[in-house]
Amino acid sequence: MERYGSDTEADDTPLLHRRQGEKVQRAPACCSSRYGLAVLSSFGFFVVYSLRVNLSVAMVDMLNNTHTSSPNHSSSICPAHDSPVRPKHNHTASVYNWDSETQGWILGSFFYGYILTQIPGGYLAGRCGPKWLLGFGILGTVIFTLLTPVAADLGASYLIAVRVLEGVGEGVTFPAMYTMWAAWAPPLERSRLLTISYIGAQLGTVVSLPLSGEICFYLDWTYVFYVFGVVGLVWFVLWALLVFDSPNTHPRISEKERLYITSSLKNELSTSAGNIPWRSIVTSRPLLAIVVAHFSYNWTFYTLLTLLPTYMNDVLGFSIQQNGMLSALPYIGCAVLAVLSGQLADYLRETCQYPTVTVRKAFSLVGMIGPAVFLVAAGYTGCNYTLAVTFLTISSALGGVSASGFNINHLDIAPSYAGILLGITNTFATIPGMVGPVIARALTKQGTIEEWQIVFYIAAAINLFGAVFYTVFGRGTVQPWAVHTTFSHGD
Repeated sequence: MERYGSDTEADDTPLLHRRQGEKVQRAPACCSSRYGLAVLSSFGFFVVYSLRVNLSVAMVDMLNNTHTSSPNHSSSICPAHDSPVRPKHNHTASVYNWDSETQGWILGSFFYGYILTQIPGGYLAGRCGPKWLLGFGILGTVIFTLLTPVAADLGASYLIAVRVLEGVGEGVTFPAMYTMWAAWAPPLERSRLLTISYIGAQLGTVVSLPLSGEICFYLDWTYVFYVFGVVGLVWFVLWALLVFDSPNTHPRISEKERLYITSSLKNELSTSAGNIPWRSIVTSRPLLAIVVAHFSYNWTFYTLLTLLPTYMNDVLGFSIQQNGMLSALPYIGCAVLAVLSGQLADYLRETCQYPTVTVRKAFSLVGMIGPAVFLVAAGYTGCNYTLAVTFLTISSALGGVSASGFNINHLDIAPSYAGILLGITNTFATIPGMVGPVIARALTKQGTIEEWQIVFYIAAAINLFGAVFYTVFGRGTVQPWAVHTTFSHGD
């Protein structure tokens, strides 16, 4: 049997064209089923992230603020930026007297459910098919989102339970989508297709942060969950009608595209997917490299996702109205660079014939070291608001480059088990979302610039370590254990 992976990592980019002396004829991208899947999955991740972050905004209006001092902002290190006063609408939604500890449990409870279904999601997607697993996972999250106002009225414990169940539903989405792409993404189009797919996560954050604030203002906080819940239902209908597990089961795909996809993948997918090589998976150094990189990147990502509004309020003095739009800026930059990096990565691999491993490592270095540098720099801008927001935006934007680095490397080293591998790496990568913000808040009790500098240094150091580790141990070819045949030895 031909050897597909090695520690020496030979020139792997033209591998698809070299095998058996054949070259697969490319199918057009315009109006294709694979790019249609990319758009619909992007819409799905838009829903996923909208439902994940909208509670953070709604929580402001869910609390009884009768005894708070200022409606716009608390005292900050830098001079406050007052926004124009807008008339307060008469809202009839309930408010609650939850203390800060209870609020913390409510906001963090999502991740306790999310971490539970990462590995099971990858396994079930391979056994049962990714379409319905992902579809029902998001549908479950949508239903519990629609029930959020009822749960809040029943009590904090009910709301926590609902958020945990939302996390359980969302936990299968990324592993299932990787399993789907293992059957749909030609090797030399992976960066393009996956960055289009996952840009929805950034757009969901960008749109839901300011839009949730406006919904709270003009309607009330309950409509945040109703509006995004209805959007999720629309997505599920489209997903159920238009998406299929593989090109061979799609009734409307052109024969040219079907042959293009299946021919490009025939030497990379295992013929015995039921025999999962668990021992080889858990002892794989290339997988360990992705785990470390994913954990390191998410430490910075989740720190900014949960605490950037706090930093802008407590240090820079931006009001909640200004905060929503400014907090979205970094994710706009991240989304733009993610898509551009996907185009560039596949251009370098296909046209310039750079080895896959070189491209993945280069993009990971830029997407991890770049954010670390600008994050630390942001801590030294003092009260220069423009420079601080610029550096924070550049930091998050450069993180989007890693979307074409370690973030899709699972499909390079083991496409048959990509869902399981993503489940493993995302399990570890969820931990920063649970502990990173807690540690950051413990270090910023006084809210001083010096305390925030420590938080930024820690995130930058973790990012730097992950980048170096991945550069040393990362690989770009399909590993031997991932291409079992009926006559190859088992694990």
